[in-house]
Amino acid sequence: MVEDPTGRDRRPGIVICAYDADDPVWDFVEDLSGRLWDPPGARTVAVPAGEPHALANALTERLREGGCQAMLLVGRSARAPGFRVQMRAEVRIPGGGKRFVGTGPSIARSTAPVADMVRALQAAGLQADASSEAEDDVGSYLLYRLLSELPDNPDAPAIGLLRTPVPADEAAISKGVKAAASAMARRLTPLSRPA
Repeated sequence: MVEDPTGRDRRPGIVICAYDADDPVWDFVEDLSGRLWDPPGARTVAVPAGEPHALANALTERLREGGCQAMLLVGRSARAPGFRVQMRAEVRIPGGGKRFVGTGPSIARSTAPVADMVRALQAAGLQADASSEAEDDVGSYLLYRLLSELPDNPDAPAIGLLRTPVPADEAAISKGVKAAASAMARRLTPLSRPA
């Protein structure tokens, strides 16, 4: 743990959110101790699933608070036979196909280190790829909302969407989430000390 003299944890935060409340794809509790798993050099900030609009607002607020430099959304894939990192999202209502805003870009591109994430998943022995094809679901909606609200600067947080295969056992999903989150965390820097 990186601490300053005040005892504050200076590791950058990475939000990990399994967004589908009906399908808890990964349990953030590593063991029966109740402690969250943390990728090397970072700390996990878990955000529970919820109604899509409210969840998007909660995730956006986490980014605005500072301290979280990355966000990994986790959900199932309806199309991929293995793990898939989604590289872009369209401005669509989940399941409706209509735009949910009249202004803004039609497509938003992920700011996560996609190639690093895919390599990490493959190195963990998992079938994985990256795709620009968006799925018409809550995951794509959340990815677009978060990306479209980012500040336009090089220090913008890394935001990615990891899709897990159906079916996949808990051990494989846990391995996949940890591999992807660790790949993202390797690019983060410790938080600055307070003045």
